[in-house]
Amino acid sequence: MTVLAAAGPVAGLLTDLFVVLLAAKLGDELFQRLGQPGLVGEILAGIVIGPAVLGLVEPGEVLEVFAELGVVFLLFWVGLETRLSEMRDVGRSAALVGALGVALPFAGGIAFAAAIGEDGPTSVFVGVALVATSVGITSAVLIELGVLGGRAARTILGAAVIDDILAMLLLAVAVGLGADDGVDVAGLLVTVALALGFVAFFALGGTRVTARRPQILHAPRFSESPLLPAVIICLGLAAFSAQIGLAAIIGAFLAGMIVAETKEQHPIEEEVAPLYAFFPPFFFAFIGTEVELGELADPGTLVLLAAVTALAFATKYAGALLGSRGMAPADRRVVALGMVPRGEVGIIVAGIGATAGVIDDRLFAVIVAMSVLTTLLVPPLLRRALRAPGGSADPAA
Repeated sequence: MTVLAAAGPVAGLLTDLFVVLLAAKLGDELFQRLGQPGLVGEILAGIVIGPAVLGLVEPGEVLEVFAELGVVFLLFWVGLETRLSEMRDVGRSAALVGALGVALPFAGGIAFAAAIGEDGPTSVFVGVALVATSVGITSAVLIELGVLGGRAARTILGAAVIDDILAMLLLAVAVGLGADDGVDVAGLLVTVALALGFVAFFALGGTRVTARRPQILHAPRFSESPLLPAVIICLGLAAFSAQIGLAAIIGAFLAGMIVAETKEQHPIEEEVAPLYAFFPPFFFAFIGTEVELGELADPGTLVLLAAVTALAFATKYAGALLGSRGMAPADRRVVALGMVPRGEVGIIVAGIGATAGVIDDRLFAVIVAMSVLTTLLVPPLLRRALRAPGGSADPAA
């Protein structure tokens, strides 16, 4: 620890946590006032207070634990917003948008990484980093303009459910590959089967149980509210997921979907909101503290960043545009743009890849910067598309 280290380890830890949280929320506040996603401000705040600029805080074990909890509660929140029971209302377009919006970026990312000389596990991580959609960014724009109930909006949200599930499966595959020195086909198949079984059992079985017995979160006598049982489910599935070799965020995401099926979803969201507000900023700021600005100062790295960002934008846009065939042209553009932001999920993948040792500092900085750039670029483009004539400004469109 670098801040007040002489005052003792506890004082130093508390000061570091205070500095990180304060800086993250100041960055969040500033960027929201500028009309930009707050998470970008939190990442930039981490860069400023980290070793790259001011050196107030260094990424350490305790901060990493808080960051990991931030990831868990972030994906738990995403799961709460993803009700599996509503997938029957999604339709063919949303399914195609979700599937093609994963297939093209994944294949494009693997091909690009292989073309620049990366090995198999690294190429897969790059592909996964290009896959995920940050539907939270898109949803904020849709809510702001009052078109969350429109056809394009429903398609984006439905496709995001499929996108998230496929991204979680591909992340499980990437983690399995990153654990080995080479590509173990048998191990890969086991990882895929394990991921599918884990997701199917808890996504289908778990959601059915909570849908039929919504009172299950109120049943325990040790809790006066459904928050504590919900958090126990979240941490339990996250821990179980990590124990069997998958990413903990997969279990947290499934836990959110399970809890979302209860009729008390909205009260639970209100109670989970403080956890979502408190922990994820540590993750985004922690990501910022790990960014090496020196890696982006090299002209070759900037060229690589431009190429990766263009590839991320083009493959996701093209996949969503192809998947939304049959919709009005204006709606297709809105859907395609709405699926582009990578946001927090791309950063999560980069962080997991760095931890696994398959993403080097240069590529880590590029993926994080790509996630930030796609997150910054889309909101103004999406607002313009929605406000254009025929751009689904009508919720009934």
